[in-house]
Amino acid sequence: MTPSNLPLIGAFGALALLTGVAAVAAPGPEAAEAPAARLPVQRSALVCPAPTASDLAETQYTAFTPGGGKAKPGGGGASAGLLPATTATGLGGRKDGKAGADGRAGRGKDDKPVVPLESPGSPVVATTSDSSAPALTGTADGALAPGWTVQQTSVVAAGRGRGVLGTACTAPDTDFWFPSASTAKERQDFVHLTNPDPTAAVVDLELYGRGGKLKTTVSDGITVPPRSTVKVLLSTLTQKPTTNVALHAVARAGRVGAAVEALDDRIGGDWLSPAADPSGSVVLPGIPKDATSVRLVALATGEDDADLKVRLAGPSGRLTPAGHETLHVKSGMTSAIDLGDLTKGEPGSLVLTPADGGSGAPVVAALRVTRGKGSDQETAFVPAVEPLRDRGTVADNRAKRSTLALVAPGRTAKVKVTVSAGSEGGSPVSRTYTVKGGTTKAVEPPFPSSGKGSYALTVEPVSGGPVHASRMLAIPQGGIPMFTVQTIPDDRGTVNVPHAEQDLSLLND
Repeated sequence: MTPSNLPLIGAFGALALLTGVAAVAAPGPEAAEAPAARLPVQRSALVCPAPTASDLAETQYTAFTPGGGKAKPGGGGASAGLLPATTATGLGGRKDGKAGADGRAGRGKDDKPVVPLESPGSPVVATTSDSSAPALTGTADGALAPGWTVQQTSVVAAGRGRGVLGTACTAPDTDFWFPSASTAKERQDFVHLTNPDPTAAVVDLELYGRGGKLKTTVSDGITVPPRSTVKVLLSTLTQKPTTNVALHAVARAGRVGAAVEALDDRIGGDWLSPAADPSGSVVLPGIPKDATSVRLVALATGEDDADLKVRLAGPSGRLTPAGHETLHVKSGMTSAIDLGDLTKGEPGSLVLTPADGGSGAPVVAALRVTRGKGSDQETAFVPAVEPLRDRGTVADNRAKRSTLALVAPGRTAKVKVTVSAGSEGGSPVSRTYTVKGGTTKAVEPPFPSSGKGSYALTVEPVSGGPVHASRMLAIPQGGIPMFTVQTIPDDRGTVNVPHAEQDLSLLND
């Protein structure tokens, strides 16, 4: 090859490179009309709060990614696992651990990932009884990223908050609403703020009651160090005990995972997960058929009051709770109503819609649900959840202990439910269910064929109207109906990728 040929070859190489790049500027009319493609995400992040600090707790982590394709461990960027975070000093909490000398906030080079996955389609389980077990943060890449989910389930045998405390580990974000929190004397509610990133996050906490925003101390500018968690006892933020509180956590710098650990002296405890973003209409799916008490807490987040219709979507249609046909929620204030045993032996879901039929003022809402009576009561929470778009998954299901609730608030819908292989083997099983409009269908999902251990449950809309879903996991002990409820949001395993085309005009000046 002679030197005189090199510039010409270089020009052709540049031309080939540029024509192989998707044009962003000045696309043609055909590109503008083409729909965006939905492609699998290549990276997912999750944050798990530190488990309850009870010495009588046993915690199980279950990790899962939907799909049946084999991912080579360590190959092609396919990996998924969680690593411990440092526990920094909180308000009313404890401090465990210390920052590492390498600046990784307590993570050492010898730390081993918790529940690392090797392939999609098969759950992985790990357990701990360590009362000082840390919060966890981690990522999934490649084939293990789309729909990666981790469930954290603790069983507390006795003491404050005894019962089943379950939560799905969440993606880090900047804005969280927690209706149904409390600073009452019989409750200890801790908000866990976990920072997965290498830079500090700054979080503001706001509390709202029936009279509006509560006066708080030391609630603004809470610093969460890199790859650390801060645990804040909500009752230390205000001098006046308040039963029905809505907590708003906003990260003004960085991002965090957030969850509320709600512990009651008398009726057990559970994790309170973030509610769906404020909306004029909300759906709270999966009230157990044997619920003995249901309390609704709602907050109008905008400048306008909200007037809502209150309806129970049961197995045969919508019902109006006696004496609670509508609910008026003042701007910036919580409104709570006790609905008693409104399900009357049948499963149901609560549907809140604008009373005037319009778009309505935005609200956030959650339910506190109680099963059992007297000293044998146990509590769980059902926050509002958005409808499934493509797919949603909940891990840690167990034979004859899981109940899936599906509600179609509008038109009739058809959904596909797939149970994975078990953590100890077996094969996945799928079934399709039809949910009539305005009803809730509660089903005991099938168990994996020849499977053992914990399994994951994936719900995919097939046709019809929107569907909201939740899963109840019941682990009764000592005559107490211990249980937890997790709503099933869309896993956001795919993203829109705009259509692009080659554009040779980029070569022109």
